[in-house]
Amino acid sequence: MDSSRFIMFIVIGFLAQMIDGTLGMAYGVSSRTFLKTVAGLPSALASAVVHASEVPTTLVSGISHWKLKNVDFNRLKQLVIPGILGGIIGAWFLSGTGDKLEPFIDIYLIIMGIIILIKAIRQGGRKINLDRIIYPLGFAGGFFDAAGGGGWGPIVTSTMTAAGDDVKKSIGTVNTAEFLVTVAETTTFVVLIQDFMSYSGIILAMIIGGVIAAPLAAYLCTKLPTRPLMAAVGILIISLNIWNLISCLS
Repeated sequence: MDSSRFIMFIVIGFLAQMIDGTLGMAYGVSSRTFLKTVAGLPSALASAVVHASEVPTTLVSGISHWKLKNVDFNRLKQLVIPGILGGIIGAWFLSGTGDKLEPFIDIYLIIMGIIILIKAIRQGGRKINLDRIIYPLGFAGGFFDAAGGGGWGPIVTSTMTAAGDDVKKSIGTVNTAEFLVTVAETTTFVVLIQDFMSYSGIILAMIIGGVIAAPLAAYLCTKLPTRPLMAAVGILIISLNIWNLISCLS
């Protein structure tokens, strides 16, 4: 890989982690889209490369959010185990039919984005008891993250935020849990695919960009005002998934 291409992948990793660390989502969605459309990687390999590059970036992001007190450890414990289980099953499932799930994920996330946007505009409202859905939520997030090449943040963060949890705590907690879920998914992909040596340059470049961005993104998450941040999360979810849905159906 030449130096200009290597720098390009660093920039992609940096931008993807800035979005993910600040808004709690879209590292996988944004970086996977680039790997499929520009680098021409098939879905399973693109998802594997994304998750391999996410391991160190999610670690740095989680540590940064922990130091900035953005983590709810009770929620973290509730998310990790079902998230890991869902991620392992999703990585296995992707080898056959993962792409067929994308339209359904997009529709669900558009609905979640609308709910978040309404909550950002209208103060108050009834809070949903997340304890009733937190375990299946973690499983669904892990499964669709691996099977769809991205989705842990959009599914889990958007649902927690839409349910009324504190937006900054939700972002920090979901980013921290993502490290352990990503390790499990990456390990499963390594066993299933086994060929990462040809793509080590892409992975390394994305790791460098993501690690540089992670502390800055966590800091911005702490400083940004809650309601505009919540609105930005909603708009991001709606925009990305309308675009993805149109692409899937066209």
